[in-house]
Amino acid sequence: MKLSDFLRDRAAAYAIGIGAWGMALIFLFAFRVPLQAVIIVSVVVLLGAFVTEVRDFLRKKRWYDKLLHCLEEMDQKYLLPEMLEAPDFCDGQILREVMQETSRSMCEQVAVHRRESTEFREYIELWVHEIKLPVAGLTLMCHNDGNERYSELLRRIDEYIENVLYYARSGSAGGDYIIKPVSLRRTFADIAVKNRAELQERGIALSAEGLGVNVMTDGKWLTFILGQLMGNSMKYGASEITVTAEDLPDRTVLHFRDNGAGIPESDLPYIFTKSFTGENGHTHGHSTGMGLYIVQKLCDKLGHAVEAESVQGEFTELRITFGKNDLHNVTDL
Repeated sequence: MKLSDFLRDRAAAYAIGIGAWGMALIFLFAFRVPLQAVIIVSVVVLLGAFVTEVRDFLRKKRWYDKLLHCLEEMDQKYLLPEMLEAPDFCDGQILREVMQETSRSMCEQVAVHRRESTEFREYIELWVHEIKLPVAGLTLMCHNDGNERYSELLRRIDEYIENVLYYARSGSAGGDYIIKPVSLRRTFADIAVKNRAELQERGIALSAEGLGVNVMTDGKWLTFILGQLMGNSMKYGASEITVTAEDLPDRTVLHFRDNGAGIPESDLPYIFTKSFTGENGHTHGHSTGMGLYIVQKLCDKLGHAVEAESVQGEFTELRITFGKNDLHNVTDL
């Protein structure tokens, strides 16, 4: 709180006070009050007014400066009313009560929306698990009957269902994941087995190198992430997929590379944007623009970095960087 702001705010009161003092002087002289008495009364009144204004400025300045300092320093600014001490002046007390009531109302509204969001996410997860049963049944029936006409459609349905599940989980505030050492080799092998039929049908060659390391992550989430990357490679015409791991002292970098259609340079900065399909999405179809967006959200939540490099018509490479701590030295069985 600046002195100039305080004086500007009090200017009207000072003008009224000076006017009243001038009228008082006129009456005092009209009643022939001695000059010494007039001077003494004026000095007493002005001194009292000066002390009152200085005291009022200092206590307001102390409280408002603390208010602004807390507001600047706090990350969760909605907690500001709880951090302030009660002021000893009326307008400050009113302001603090208003802030506290506003904060309580906001917290109640946030709690309501958070509860509704949690209930909706739990329903989505339940729905996903329930819908997977008939999809798995249909897939098994097609396999047993030797009817592969609907396998591709069922695979895409299952992929979209997985997207819904992990999109719901990626936005939750709770911990739906467990960070522990996860084998890159086993995870990649599981993804390869799951997509074996389509890989063989499309004639896609897989190669892996240096995957005999563990990374600190959630196994299920990493399986989904790698599944999304492999699905994109198959979708955009890759004939070869190469996965390598670079084990460095402070991090492990997973390189997922294919020789598919590649990503146009103009689209590359936006591939992790929600619902962005780009040129390839319009050309190849069946693209929702959600896959890589969910991948980035999951990586952010797990503390991994993800980045992309591509040359259109030549290759696309996604790199996922895993941090290390004391547990990363657990051996890969």
